[in-house]
Parts: sequence; C-alpha cells; structure tokens
Amino acid sequence: MSELELGFGLEFGDLYELEGLTKVDAAFLVFLKEQDGELADRLEEGRKEKPEAKDESQILIDAGPHVENFLAKLFGIESELTELNDCHHDLKTFFDFKRTFVQRKAFKAVNAEAAAQFDGEELSSKLRELFHHAYLETKDEVVFVEKVSEWLEDPEANAEALEVATNYVGWALRTPEGREKHADGHLFKMPGKLDFERLVPATTDRTSDYAVHKLPDSRLHRREGFKLTDHGKDLTGALSEAHYCIFCHNQGKDSCAKGLREKAPNKGGEENSPFASSPFGVTLAGCPLGVRVSEMNYLKIQGNAIGALAALVVENPMTAGTGHRICNDCMKSCVYQKQDPVEIPEIETRILKDILKLPYGFEVYSLLSRWNPLNLARPLPLPRTGKRVLVAGMGPAGYTLAHHLMNDGHTVVGIDGLKMEHLPSNLSGVDEQGGRVPFEPVKDVQELLESLDDRVMAGFGGVAEYGITVRWDKNFLKMIRLLVSRRRQFAMYGAVRFGGTLSVDNAFEKGFDHVALAVGAGRPTMIPIPRGLVRGVRAASDFLMALQLTGAAKTNSIANMQLRLPAVVIGGGLTAIDTATEALAYYPVQVEKFLTRYETLVQERGEDQVRSLWDEEEELIADEFISHAKAIRAERAVAEMEERDPRILELLNKWGGVTVAYRKRLIDSPSYTLNHEEVEKALEEGISISECLSPITVLVDKFGHVSHLTLNKQRLTRDGSWLTLDNVEKLPARAVLIAAGTQPNTVLAREDEKRFELDGRYFQAYDLEGKTVEPERVKKPEDVHVMAHFEEDGRAVSFFGDLHPSYAGNVVGAMASALQGYPVISQLLADKTPVNSDDDKTFIAALNSELRAVVHKVERLNDTIVEVPAGPVLPFAEFRNPGPHGGRHPPGHGRAGPHRRLG
Repeated sequence: MSELELGFGLEFGDLYELEGLTKVDAAFLVFLKEQDGELADRLEEGRKEKPEAKDESQILIDAGPHVENFLAKLFGIESELTELNDCHHDLKTFFDFKRTFVQRKAFKAVNAEAAAQFDGEELSSKLRELFHHAYLETKDEVVFVEKVSEWLEDPEANAEALEVATNYVGWALRTPEGREKHADGHLFKMPGKLDFERLVPATTDRTSDYAVHKLPDSRLHRREGFKLTDHGKDLTGALSEAHYCIFCHNQGKDSCAKGLREKAPNKGGEENSPFASSPFGVTLAGCPLGVRVSEMNYLKIQGNAIGALAALVVENPMTAGTGHRICNDCMKSCVYQKQDPVEIPEIETRILKDILKLPYGFEVYSLLSRWNPLNLARPLPLPRTGKRVLVAGMGPAGYTLAHHLMNDGHTVVGIDGLKMEHLPSNLSGVDEQGGRVPFEPVKDVQELLESLDDRVMAGFGGVAEYGITVRWDKNFLKMIRLLVSRRRQFAMYGAVRFGGTLSVDNAFEKGFDHVALAVGAGRPTMIPIPRGLVRGVRAASDFLMALQLTGAAKTNSIANMQLRLPAVVIGGGLTAIDTATEALAYYPVQVEKFLTRYETLVQERGEDQVRSLWDEEEELIADEFISHAKAIRAERAVAEMEERDPRILELLNKWGGVTVAYRKRLIDSPSYTLNHEEVEKALEEGISISECLSPITVLVDKFGHVSHLTLNKQRLTRDGSWLTLDNVEKLPARAVLIAAGTQPNTVLAREDEKRFELDGRYFQAYDLEGKTVEPERVKKPEDVHVMAHFEEDGRAVSFFGDLHPSYAGNVVGAMASALQGYPVISQLLADKTPVNSDDDKTFIAALNSELRAVVHKVERLNDTIVEVPAGPVLPFAEFRNPGPHGGRHPPGHGRAGPHRRLG
C-alpha cells in the first residue's frame, strides 16, 4: 500500500463515488478538447445518440490513446507506461519483418520439396558465420531480424547471404525438424491448415480392442503439485497473435465479436439460424459478451496498452474472469475458419496483465470498470435509484450481474452457500462485522497475488473458485471481488443458502425490490450402473470440489481425500478432462503427505502402535501409499544428483495412471468440439483418453472397494448411429470418477412449488408482461427473457447463468447472461417505488446483524468434538462421526448454523 497523489486535483476517494467519477469525466473531456477538439465533439455526440457501428469503432480507436494519456497523467505513471509502450513499438519492426520477408518472400520462394532437401544444421552454421554469432537458436530471432534487415538495404551486395537466410526460413517453416526447433519462437511460424479430425496432435495406440490417445513423450509437461500450470503468452507472443488479426471491424465482418453469420437457405427456402455452425455443429455466435476484439487488437499493436484495455472492458468490465484457459467462443468464430484462428483469449489476458504490472495498475483497471469514456452508452454509473436487488450466488453470473446493477444505480446484496473468507479491511473497505472502513490504493499488484498451491480458497467466485483448476490464475478472483466489494452500495454474505437460510419470502420481507438467482449447476448426473456407489466411485464434480475447497491438495493441510491408482474418469466433457489432470497431480501429493505423517507418528509412538489401529484393508492401502511415496522420494533424490527433472509421471503410469473413458470417439466429445486446446493441454500432463467405451458395471474386491470397471465397445455405423458390441473390456480401476454432466440447480422449484415452475430442466421463463416464453438456445438471443416468477405486488425473481437454457455451459456464457439480462431488471424496476425507504447504511446494517456469522468462542467438549458457538442465530446444525466429506455436507448443500459441533 502507498500514498497516491492523483492528477487533475482529484482524490483517491473520488474514484469510487459517483460525484467523484463525474469530476473524473469532466476532467477527461477538458483534456480531450485540448488535445483534439473535433474528436471530443464526436465523442460527446456519440454519447447523445448511438452512432453507426463503424463510426463508433473509429471513435474508440481515435480516443483510446487519449484515454491512455489521461490515465497515465492521473496516476502519475507516464514514464512506466512509456516504457511499456516502447516495448510494443520495438516489436513492431519484428512483426513487420515477419510479414514482409518471412511470410511474403521467403515462404513463397521455397516450396516444401526444396525445403526437404536442405540440411538445417548446415544452413544454421552458415548463418552463424554470416552473423558473426556463436549460435542460432530461438532466442536469436531478433538477431536474425536485425542482420537480414541490414542485408535487405543492399540486396545486390548481400545476394548470397540473403539466399542462405531465405533457404533457412523455408526449412524452418516447411519441415518438421525446422518447426520443432522453433516451436517456442514467433518469427518462424505460419498458420496451419485446420484438420478438424486432427485438431489434437495425439498418437493413437491400438494395441487393445479400442483406441487410446496419448501425446508423445517429447510433448509431455512434467507438472509438480498445484502451482499455476499455464502462465500464458508473453508480450511478444500476444502481439504475434494481435498482428495476425486482420481488423475486420472495418468491414463489419468481425465475427469474433458478432458471430459468424451465414445465409444458407434450408430445404424450405427459409433462412436457418443467423449464425453458422462449426463442422461439429457448434453455433458460431462469437464472443457472448460482444467484446470489441478487432478494435482491442488494433490499439494493442499500436502500442496503446491502456487504450486496448479500455476497449476491452467496454463490454467486459469483469475481464479478469475471462481470457486464457477460460473461454474460446471468439476463437471459434474467428474469420479464419480453414486455418489456425487468432488466439484472442491470450491477447485479452496479456492486455490485462500488462496494465496490472504498472504502478497502480489494479486501480487503473478498477477505475475503467466504473468510468470508461469509450463506453458511449454508459460512461458513468447512473445515480442511485433506491432499488435493492438480492443476487443469490457469487459465481461468474452473480458477480457480473452485481457490477452492472450497481452501475445502473441499484444497491446489491450478494449471498453464496460457500463460506467467504474475510479480505483485509484495508484492501476491501469492509471490516469483519461488515462495516465500511477506508481502504488504500494498491500500488503493486504483487500485494494481491499468492502462489496457488498455498492460496486459501476464499469462497468467492462459484465455479471459478471450486470447479476450475490451477490451469487458470485464481488470484484474478480476488481482483474481481475487490471491484464489487469496495463499492458502498454492495454487501456480501457467505454460508447463506438461498431457499434455506434465506427464502424468497424472507428476501421480500426484508425490503428487496428484486431477487436474481445465479446459483449455478446443481447435482451431478450419475450413470445408473450396478455398484455405482461403492467405495472408490464418486462424482467428478464432488472430487474437484473436495480437492480444492477442503485443502486436500495442499501439502501443509490436514485434510485428507483418498484416491488410488489406476483411476478411470468416465465422460468426455471439460469436467472429465480437468478431473483427470487433477487426479494425476494429486496422487503424488497425497502419498507423500501420508508417508511424512506416518513417519512422524512412528517416531512418536512406534510402528506397532500405529499399525495396531488398522484393519486388513487399511494396512493394504497404507503399504501401497508408503511404497509409492518412497519410490517418488527416491526418484527425486536421483534426479537431483543427475540435475534433471524427476520422472514422476513414469512412476504414475507404471502404477496405472489416469485414463478418460468416453463412449464415443474423441472427436465427438464435448471437450474436443468445444475447446480442443484443453484436451491437448490435458494430454500434455500425461493422461490418456480411451474412446468408444461405455461403462457396464463396477467390479469390487473382497473389501467392497472398486477394483475394475467393465465397459462395452461402441462402434459408429454408416448411418451415424452407435452400435454396442458384444465384446467387453475390463479396465483396472481403484478409483472411478464419473463426469457425466450436472443438472441446473432448480431445487428451489421443489422447495417453493407455488412460485416456480420448470420448463424441462430449467426454470420456466416469462416476459415482462408475465406471459410464458421459450428462450432461444443460443448465447445471443434476439429477445432476452430472464424472469422466473412475479409476485402479486409486481416484484419478481429472475434467473441467470447455468440456470438459464440460453446461457448454460461455461463461464463466459454465465457472464453474458448478466450483461444481457441486467437491463431487463432495470426496465422492470424503472417505474416502481422502492419498498424500503431506509438508506443503504441502515439497510445493510440490519442484514449484518442477521446474516453475518461471527464466532463467539471455540470450546472442546471431548477428544473428538469441538463446539463453535457462532452468531447471529441461524438454524442449528450438528455434525458428528464425519463421513466422506470430512464432517461437512458437500459445499453449497450443507446447513449453516450458529452451533457447529465438528467431530
């Protein structure tokens, strides 16, 4: 934390209040008029009347650099921003050279047949001599650009050298050896042609009666534990993708943002859906949020780092929750449909990270989420309306909805079934009793960051917290939480289950004008197979939640969760993929924790006493864990002596590893058709995927624990149907994790049948007149219908995210439901008088006294029971003789109470 002196006569507190933000906006308009009066007039005119799409894009691109310069002066970071933007400008020469020499000249000059005849090492040696350089590797791409650019200034005098350089480029681009050598670089790369049946470069093992997909050893990534597994592209990599973009917003063809439209008539002569489909039948509707990808990319390559972020957050202020390893709808709809698309999520995340690294970078991002002059429709939050909305669920849909409703002037209270860890008051502006206190600016974003393997799950973020793995940096969740929690018209309560602790009646009695449901997915889908509930078999979603929320994955945690190898994951979606990678990563952590504790207990009590408490099965499992842990420990010691990475993966595969079993072909699986990049990343971690296997039954050992899984072989027939064959496969399996999807969390419809009706799996939707409607099954519906119930007094309940048929399925879809749905709520509330006339401070203080649990004391009743009296008074809950969830109900399904007796 630090003292922050803002420019333009502004104070830090101004950045979080409407009155202060109005001053910020006025200062910017004066600043812009001084720099470009004509542009200032266009911008102000655009605020009054929405311009044509092309004109609006041009305003964003023209104004972006001025927004950047204003914010740099406001936060006093001109020199740091100049240094960052200079890096962009320096790389422009690099990418100009790539386009003009590498792609347009050398690639065309050397065909594949000629390239195959070249000796890459010989060409490399000649270049080293010509460069007077000791070696030529990927990191010397800049040297290549500099030297060859010098030769191009006098091509006749350097004809021989240019021929060597041209041949080397042809070899690097057109041969497998050349591509492999420069796989980590950016200069010697060309977009590949898409083969939709080979999007994942896996090798297929057909030794068995079914196909098993793996990656070759050279492609494996040796993962250790639960640190962040993917840091994304660096600036050069992101700019490489941005330069690949052709900025088709100029022609209105930016399908990445607007969707890929096709006007192919059907048999009846009518037009089909306005959006085209991928070869897998996936609707190509573009970014569900409609992010201005083309404009963002253009500003980025021009060296306008903050301007690019401002363009990005116009439609996506919660951009910290999207991007790399989260969404790819934009990529799927990229104008490049026959070759590699632009990796837009990588660019998006890099844009945000570049700004966060600046002094006060988080505050720059935070400010742009409330005040953004590039958002012509709503550059400032609206004045306070006095209306109050309860948002149930603080996942992607919930926190995005909260943000937009606050920007529309409403007061928002968020609740979630998960316990929320308290953030430091000087960060969040909220003390442990829920009172408002001053908070300080964040100068260095490192103050907010934690290593993911040490990070305590904070409970905020829903599926982004407990469902998404460490492939994504969950530190972003803390930033999103600060964006909403620092605002005075927001309060949040954890361990409050809507429908239990707080009902619809309670909410309306307390004075809420509207209730929004964003409670996400509910119970997992279980496959009805014999012995499907024996020990060792569990739902994949339950495994992921237990792994992350209990802390079992942490070496310093006392939480336990048993997993044995071999492990088989049933399913073909992204949850199955995530489950497989996390199971493989968890096993070494688990057995090494077990061995360490075993050795500690043996040293304290003696081996005989420790083992005397075990039955036959427990001793068998313990010996299994101990022997595996000792093997891992020995491998680590050898690797250290030989100065190499430990080969833990080979040991895990020796013990059976982790296999994903899917009932159809890999290319038919949801994970492949929706996000094949995730499949490739998972295979890099060492899992295998077996296709065309449908589970029949679970076999058990003499202890009643799963030992094998039997499966039928499936075959695709010529007419496109699947035929179950007679032959049965028997896979060893000491753990079976079922990832067969989840159901929307519509338990409220069963608990409150008088209010809520179902339309199939989802809540029945209504329009604003109270008529039943059927929402379109597309993330960009022509008409947005989010109402689930109307009270007699006109107040209503709405539903979002995975509860809604238009938006269910992924994080960005949930966020899109909030972006598209909040105007419907505001429209409904517009002509209504607030039901509670108290000011926000009084209103929230009353909720604090009723919903915020406070531990009064911790009292040990005996060796196995601890009593934790907590207030305020909530329904009593007592837990004794802990079961498979460690004495707790599964997260989101338990009962919160003031007295918790934990066995």
